[in-house]
Amino acid sequence: MLYIYMEGHDSKYDLFHLSKVFFPHHEIVFIENLEKYKAQGYLLKSSLYKDENILYAKASIYLNGYFHDERVERIDNIDIGRNSSKAITKIGIKKSIYNVFLSIADKKAPWGILMGIRPVKIVHNLLDKEIDEDRILNILVKEYKLDLRKANLIMDISKRQRKYIYPLDGNRFSLYISIPFCPSRCIYCSFPSVPISRYADMIGEYRDRLIWEIDKIGELMSEKQINTVYIGGGTPTAIPAGDLNRIIQRVYLNFGKDNIREFTVEAGRPDTVTREMLNMLKENDIDRISINPQTMNDKTLRIIGRCHDRKDTERAYHLAKEIGFQIINMDLIVGLPYEGREEIIKTLVDIEKLDPENLTVHTLAIKRGSKFERTVNRYSIGDQYTIERMLKETVNYAYRMDLKPYYLYRQKQIMGNFENIGYSKEGMECIYNIAIMEERETIIGAGMGAVSKILLSGKNRLKRVPNFKSMEEYMKRTDELVGRKREVLLLSTL
Repeated sequence: MLYIYMEGHDSKYDLFHLSKVFFPHHEIVFIENLEKYKAQGYLLKSSLYKDENILYAKASIYLNGYFHDERVERIDNIDIGRNSSKAITKIGIKKSIYNVFLSIADKKAPWGILMGIRPVKIVHNLLDKEIDEDRILNILVKEYKLDLRKANLIMDISKRQRKYIYPLDGNRFSLYISIPFCPSRCIYCSFPSVPISRYADMIGEYRDRLIWEIDKIGELMSEKQINTVYIGGGTPTAIPAGDLNRIIQRVYLNFGKDNIREFTVEAGRPDTVTREMLNMLKENDIDRISINPQTMNDKTLRIIGRCHDRKDTERAYHLAKEIGFQIINMDLIVGLPYEGREEIIKTLVDIEKLDPENLTVHTLAIKRGSKFERTVNRYSIGDQYTIERMLKETVNYAYRMDLKPYYLYRQKQIMGNFENIGYSKEGMECIYNIAIMEERETIIGAGMGAVSKILLSGKNRLKRVPNFKSMEEYMKRTDELVGRKREVLLLSTL
């Protein structure tokens, strides 16, 4: 049990998530009266106070009633590259807690006090202010407490991304289309999807409703410039090739084939990849596809609920190359049940032989709403040290395949407090992935569970407009969803 007592501030959200980094398996209880701490377990006291008109943040840690350590941060000494007293104060509070936790916990925290999903955005914001790289690295390491390797990683990624992000253009947007049907549900999946075995009779109706929404989006965005299109899911290639073809053709009709800079279709499940499907995608000039094994170990594939094996992945990949696809992404997950360094090396050896143009390495996350969240105690999962060793192997093999990191994001429930990284060969980066992660342009979502993120004019922030995650609600209320997009798009111009 970890008890937390706050004094002089109310940063409950930040304290909770930072505490979870160091004490992932402890129950965390906030108390308003120190008498509720009965000298059992840990007690964190976090206070904000002034001394001779100077503001300080102090963190003290106790174990079973005994004082263990204390750390203090002087707020006016903090440099984060901007003059927001609120943000600086929050950094000071978290730094004091981070430092005192280090003195007692057996966990590493390579991402320091950063809790956000998109750490690369911090670097972009500082580069936009023309702050030099040495000072940015100092801010990341000294103030945000990042491991130097992580700081250099996001610095390199941000520099690689900027040619795709800038110059900023408020009229530019990307389109995301959700095909929520899937052959089966993997134990770690929390995406809004439905089993095709139960919903097969709704594919045609869903296709028509989706096309109607795409038509309406075409009207809403007629004065805007499309950038990229991404069809995801679910598994888009789980539906018949003819249905997916009609959706792609409607995209071209509404937005103009020649106007689309990049078009991606996820063919994520190798068991859905057929010659008919790939020929249809190639005939539609689709730039890039994903064929995602997650692991090349057949035993693990059965455990996580995938209806294919390693040979299916190899067959699908070679077929795609035979048909002529120039850019193929492959997804891997580090930290799957019963996997360690030996298993990830086996997977990476097999992937190296295929030599994909993109490789996305996910660290397993226990996501809310997934089957894994309810059953995690049934499986053997690697500890932080094991996952770290596995991730080091993915870095080594990526560089052996001439793949360099180009986008990165994190998740609150991610194992070991690590990250997800997308690698690509030079010039083969997925522009949509950069756009969705760095939030520098509008993303319009169509289909069940899709989320629109509309850039507000003159305000470096986005407004989320989610579609319904329920198939039934989406089918009945698509017109309402279009209306919500219209309202926010009008507001975005004000």
